[in-house]
Amino acid sequence: MAQKAAKSLAARNSAVLFRTHLISAALHFLFLALHYVFARPRSLKPYFLIAVPTLVIEYYLDRVGRPHYSEDGSLRSAGEDLNATGLTEYMWDVLYWTQGCMVAVCLFNDRAWWLWVVVPVYSVYLAYTTVMGVKKGFAGMGGGAEGADYDAPMSKTQMKKEKRGAKHGGVR
Repeated sequence: MAQKAAKSLAARNSAVLFRTHLISAALHFLFLALHYVFARPRSLKPYFLIAVPTLVIEYYLDRVGRPHYSEDGSLRSAGEDLNATGLTEYMWDVLYWTQGCMVAVCLFNDRAWWLWVVVPVYSVYLAYTTVMGVKKGFAGMGGGAEGADYDAPMSKTQMKKEKRGAKHGGVR
């Protein structure tokens, strides 16, 4: 059963990587063709500034997600799950957003590169919410002044004991 799951993961990863590489190559070719046809001299600097990191991300996703086969054709490693949450999901978001920005630049003009500013702004937002969430989680554990106004939820047993104590006038 585990071998079936590994084979399906390998097939899914191969299909996703092939589609990603195909779309990426087509977009890069389209952008460069439009650049040289319409001779926009200033557009290559932001292109390289933004395309190189996403090509590195694409290379990394290919390295970790590509299935490996032994010489007899059997599956040796299915690769990591490319649908995993966390950093992998964020890398896909950056890759897709960059591809969308490239389409916008091809359709409109070089000012569409400014759409890519959303990526670092979103990163800062994620970091801020993560830090504040961790800080809020630690506030209740300290027992100091910060956590004094924090009321932990009561368990069912605690609620029953409190209810029983209220019926008997506070005496057990």
